[in-house]
Amino acid sequence: MSETTTTAATATPPGRTRSAQELRALAEQGAALLEHAGAQEVAAWAAATFPGTLAVACSMADAVLPHLVARCAPGVDVLFLETGYHFAETRGTRDEVAATMPVRVVDVLPLRTVAEQDAELGARLHERDAATCCRLRKVEPLAAALGGYEAWVTGVRREEAPTRAGTPLVQFDERHGLVKLNPLAAWTFDELVDYAAEHAVPVNPLLTSGYPSIGCAPCTRPVAPGEDPRAGRWAGTAKTECGIHL
Repeated sequence: MSETTTTAATATPPGRTRSAQELRALAEQGAALLEHAGAQEVAAWAAATFPGTLAVACSMADAVLPHLVARCAPGVDVLFLETGYHFAETRGTRDEVAATMPVRVVDVLPLRTVAEQDAELGARLHERDAATCCRLRKVEPLAAALGGYEAWVTGVRREEAPTRAGTPLVQFDERHGLVKLNPLAAWTFDELVDYAAEHAVPVNPLLTSGYPSIGCAPCTRPVAPGEDPRAGRWAGTAKTECGIHL
C-alpha cells in the first residue's frame, strides 16, 4: 500500500548514521563498481547500501524512476517539490503514483505559499526573477528535505541538455553532503517511454504532448520538433536549470 505525507521545508527526514567522509568513500566505491552498470543495477546497489536513508526525487513527468527504485526498495520515499505552480496533469500523475505504487510520496513544500510569497515579494516573481523563485520554491526546500537522507536518486539524463552531458551514474553531492545516484543518465527519451509502456508506469500526459521536460506551468511551453528537449523551460531567457542539479 502506498502512503503520502506532506513536509514543510524545515521538516526532519529519517536521519543519517554515516559521516560525510564515509558517504564520500561510498560514492567513490559505487562510481568505480557501477561505471558501466545498467539502471536496475544502480538502483539495487543504492537500496542495499542505503536501507531506510534513500530518497527518490521525482518531478512527476513520469514514474519510471520511482518504479525502478521501488522494485529494490519497496516503500522508498519519493520527494515531490510542490511549488504551487504545477500543471494539473503533474498533480494528477503525483496522485496516481501515490495511489498505485509501493512508495511513500512526500510533498516537499516551500516555506511560503504562493500567496505569501506574492505578498512579500510581489506577484509573478517567476517573470521578474526566475532564479530567486526557483531558489525559494525548489532549491531551498529540497536541501532541507534531503538533510536526513544519506543518498538520493534523480532522473537526470545526459541527452536532456549540454549541461547534463557529463552526468555520472554515482557521485558525491557536495552541496547536500550525500551520495547522488543518476541511474537513468545514459537513457534516451525513447528508452524512458518504452520502459513506462512495458511496466504500465504512470506517465504525465504532457510528456507525449510536446512537453519532453515538464516544470512549473508558468515557466514551461511545448517544444517544437527538433528543438532541445529543455527548450521549453524558461523560454526566452538564458536560464536552463532551476539550480537543483548545478
